[in-house]
Amino acid sequence: MRKIALLLLILSFSAFCQEVKTEGIVQYERTTFWANIMSRLTYLSAEERDRIKLTWGSSDEGWKQKMTLAFTENQSLYQQGEDNAEQGWSGRKETFFLTKNFAAEHSTDYIDLLGKSYIVDDSLHAPTWKILNQIKEVAGYICMKAVTVDTVKNQTITAWFAQDIPVQAGPERFFGLPGLILELDVNDGDVTIIASKVEFKKLTNEFNLKKMKGKKISDAEYNKIIADFIKESIKGFRNPYWGLRY
Repeated sequence: MRKIALLLLILSFSAFCQEVKTEGIVQYERTTFWANIMSRLTYLSAEERDRIKLTWGSSDEGWKQKMTLAFTENQSLYQQGEDNAEQGWSGRKETFFLTKNFAAEHSTDYIDLLGKSYIVDDSLHAPTWKILNQIKEVAGYICMKAVTVDTVKNQTITAWFAQDIPVQAGPERFFGLPGLILELDVNDGDVTIIASKVEFKKLTNEFNLKKMKGKKISDAEYNKIIADFIKESIKGFRNPYWGLRY
């Protein structure tokens, strides 16, 4: 009887640990390396290059932001960290909330884009990932490597995901791997989003967002706005990422 009781206790504890590991908060640091980005934008005018150097300098230390991801098996919310939330060019806090409901296979993103507020509301469209046989440690977890391509911005995306945290959530608009994404790399170091802390806890009101206004559009419409703006910026020898999130 003692062995049975002990076995039941172990199984209960294991089930509890599994439940805890599918719910919590991740803290990320998002770093944008403008020197890298500028080197890729070969179409920029001399005036535009001077503008970037004047704004960001020649340092490769990068521009850092704190981001957070609340996650469960069924949903996620990615947003700016409260301690140093990104400021828009107008000086006000920028609207940036990315929500996903995995159970309903639906996403609703609230994004300020090119001076307008949008509600990007659509079914989930997971990237096409290729999982590779490489591992590394991120925030104390062994992670596997996966890659995809953002065909709208022509960017290679590298993700590192933890199978020990069996949820498909991730930072930015990336998800759909068999484990929580703890690190993203955009275009070989142009932008990195790296988890600094994973806290497992029962979430209560983290997913309750106030009602926000904006023009409701689909994923396809959102991608077309971005693609058209990049095309026009290239034609005008301008940096499109003054107005877009890289």
